Amino acid sequence: MSHLDRIPKLSLGLFPTPVHRLDNISRLLHTNVYIKRDDLSGLGLGGNKVRKLEYLLAEAKRQGAQVVFTTGGAQSNHAMLTAAAAGKLGMKAILLLKRRGVTEDLGNRMLERLMGTETHLLDTDSYEEIYAEMDRMGAALGLPYYKIPCGGSNPLGTLGYVACARELREQGQSFQHMVCAEGSGGTLAGLALGAKLYLPGTQVHGMMVDSDPFEQISLALMQGAAELLGLSLTLSPADSHLRDLCGPGYGIPSPEGNAAVALMAEQEGIFLDPVYTGKAFAGLLALAREGAFGPEDRVLFLHSGGAGGLFALPPTALTAE
Repeated sequence: MSHLDRIPKLSLGLFPTPVHRLDNISRLLHTNVYIKRDDLSGLGLGGNKVRKLEYLLAEAKRQGAQVVFTTGGAQSNHAMLTAAAAGKLGMKAILLLKRRGVTEDLGNRMLERLMGTETHLLDTDSYEEIYAEMDRMGAALGLPYYKIPCGGSNPLGTLGYVACARELREQGQSFQHMVCAEGSGGTLAGLALGAKLYLPGTQVHGMMVDSDPFEQISLALMQGAAELLGLSLTLSPADSHLRDLCGPGYGIPSPEGNAAVALMAEQEGIFLDPVYTGKAFAGLLALAREGAFGPEDRVLFLHSGGAGGLFALPPTALTAE
């Protein structure tokens, strides 16, 4: 039995998710580009947060929580999926979202309303203030509650993408490069740790869509996840490769990201979003242009979901100019 199998988790998604070659993109880039379809993970509109929530909500259940709090931006994919998972499990989700980005009843906020989710918009950039408000509200409710950090990115949530790396190996897949969005740290940290354990020789690239110090954040999450698994590993920032794709700011579409969204839609009929996966795919395109991939290389792009965000923006926000 592996160390990973000793950590309790729930079954919330449809796994394994498919892996397939992007033939048209591969031809354009003169290499072999594959996609891991975690946008098809089965809960809500799918996405990477489902893997994290399988571990996080298992702990919430063990602790007897009846209420789950989480946070993020107004259009947070993680918050929407937390609400979906909590409802499926018979728990109440309360979302404390930053009043940042598109706050109208569009995109993920419309989906939250459809699920009857209790949502509060807070005019702050401080997560410390938000977590303190969760404790205040939880105490007022008088019910056992559980707090999930932004993006589900703590060592326990990070295990979801360690498991994803193992899933790739079990699918018979190997790659020279893996590319994912880096928005709160846990997905990259899990893939990087998972690559060391299950896919040695794979370079993991995190495309930063926010301006946080992800070199330190991702390393700390990798170390924390390794400790949960009872592993003694030498880890360093060199275990992942970071690139700044934030553009004009978190949650704000960039010309490069928009062009990447359009290219994937036109060439492969697959929809990315302008906040996370579009910018991450723009990073993959930039690496290809710079000669980072050889003609025989196998490059994996993780589609981490986020389609709901497409419907929160006016069409003019998705232009490449």
